[in-house]
Amino acid sequence: MTKRTIKGLINITASGHGYVSSTEIEDDIKIDSRFLNTALDGDEVEIILHPMKPKERIQGEVIKVLKRKRTRFVGTVDKKKNQKFAFLLPDDERFYVDIFISSTDVNNGDKALVELTNWSDPKKSPEGRVIKVIGKKGENQAELYSIVMEKGLPIDFPEKIKKEAQKASKKKFNTSKRRDFRGIPTFTIDPEDAKDFDDALSIKNLGDGNYEVGVHIADVSYYIEENTELDKQARERAFSIYLVDRTIPMLPEILSNNICSLMPNKDRLAMSAVFTINRSGKIKDRWFGETIIRSSHRFTYKEAQNVLDKKQGKFFKELSFLSDITKIFQKQRIDRGALNFDDDELQFSLDNDGRPLVVYIKEKLFTHKLVEELMVLANKEVANKFGTLFRIHEPPEKDSINSLISFLSKIGYRLEGSNGEITSKELNTLFKKIEGEKEEFLVKSVVLQSMTKAVYSEKNKKHFGLALNNYTHFTSPIRRYADLLVHRIVKKKIAKEPVNPKNYSKVAKEISLVELDVLSAERDSVSYKKVQFMIDKIGETFEAVISGVTRFGVFIRTVEAHAEGLVSIRDMDDDYYVLDEETYSLIGTKKNKRYSLGDVVKVKLVNGSTETRRLDFVFKS
Repeated sequence: MTKRTIKGLINITASGHGYVSSTEIEDDIKIDSRFLNTALDGDEVEIILHPMKPKERIQGEVIKVLKRKRTRFVGTVDKKKNQKFAFLLPDDERFYVDIFISSTDVNNGDKALVELTNWSDPKKSPEGRVIKVIGKKGENQAELYSIVMEKGLPIDFPEKIKKEAQKASKKKFNTSKRRDFRGIPTFTIDPEDAKDFDDALSIKNLGDGNYEVGVHIADVSYYIEENTELDKQARERAFSIYLVDRTIPMLPEILSNNICSLMPNKDRLAMSAVFTINRSGKIKDRWFGETIIRSSHRFTYKEAQNVLDKKQGKFFKELSFLSDITKIFQKQRIDRGALNFDDDELQFSLDNDGRPLVVYIKEKLFTHKLVEELMVLANKEVANKFGTLFRIHEPPEKDSINSLISFLSKIGYRLEGSNGEITSKELNTLFKKIEGEKEEFLVKSVVLQSMTKAVYSEKNKKHFGLALNNYTHFTSPIRRYADLLVHRIVKKKIAKEPVNPKNYSKVAKEISLVELDVLSAERDSVSYKKVQFMIDKIGETFEAVISGVTRFGVFIRTVEAHAEGLVSIRDMDDDYYVLDEETYSLIGTKKNKRYSLGDVVKVKLVNGSTETRRLDFVFKS
């Protein structure tokens, strides 16, 4: 290959090396740490290829940074006493140098957000300025907010946005053009700690064997007008962020927790999907439009479940009917091939300082399914009638399926499928087989990794996971910008105004990308709390399941706290172990001791770090 330049995106590993992917060449190009030349993870770069060596991967060096992926970084301030400058030690291990700060407004041990201002010479430290001091290292709020800011996600609302939200919340409304549901039994069902209620249910017995079921969603679009600063802020945030102990809302609280929230005994504006349904679950009629509602009761999931279990209590008849049709909808969902996939959700009991006292699996109640099925009903029916902005989930890619089939066969499971194609029904059969088995979480985790990510799109490509031809997000406009857009689309189409799908292409891509960062921040907050919980238990022994096997050690996940960690190969000193890639095992050459995926083992916690969110274990015999 002749020496030439290539443009692409660079990914940098924790070890400090880079890998450039480009449409101009099939293989990734390795960039040794010596040749990064100020490139940072995710940057768009121009590289020059080095001469190729036989049987070695293509290598090169960065000659120009074309575009920074980001310029703001979070880290810990390192400042010596009486010095008028400091360094920021970035939290992200892929940022391989410290940032020079010429500031006296920070103290040693502060967590801070810093803007990169200058870095053109790789032999010198990058320079930056402090945007915000987040708090002290180790403090609960500072650490959680650091996770969010590290992803480039905002936390506080600017004053001008708060003022605009305050003004919007006082907007008067005319009920004459809205269908009035205030006299119909209406209630919300939410988690115990919910502060905003963006969906409510109403039910009315029509007396002829049919029931009118209303799915009422907060009419956020009435208060947030298009292209206002408030709208732009919501679009930038795109989602509310759910950390372990708090929510960072997409909208200012005057809207999200007040005027838009479907609180009990308050007149509230809604966008509603109303269905006439018989006891067989057949939908006989549909209506969509603007409404005014008044919820008369706020259930928690547990309270609603108690009413169903005891067969008495407030709104028992209404909940009983909804329970009956939910069971029918559940069967229809499985019959059409939707993935029957329930992942365990961890919850934490925290002390006043935010330290976890107990880790437990969230209780799964039937009322969770009840609400979920009715929301899916509203989403799919809105998509069928008004589809312009879709929630799509494409089938897994062929290579991913082939890898999954290979993986499963090596741990004793057979997955039907050919030519890299699989159906959701075949995956459901697998989930039934592994239910209750020690490797259940492992198999589900690998299956999840093989799936494509659901995204927003103006082009409909169906929803593989739900086995639906049309699907959208309509039911959560307080916490998702996509739903707010869908409400606007529905209103325009009802008014017979023109809607051009191409107008939603850019925002669909933008919010899909933001979603990845939001999900990553939420996962990292859980990981941080798991490590924080485990660190107090250094020296203790745990039951665990092997979740990964590599040349450098064995990854495990504890059964009780679901905490992930590594048993390093250097600490497996009872034998010399080699990797058997065919069976995903480490095997001792002398004693033939084997550590394989899915094995249940005893491990001792020997070290941990909340900074790196890592735990180190050793095997116990």
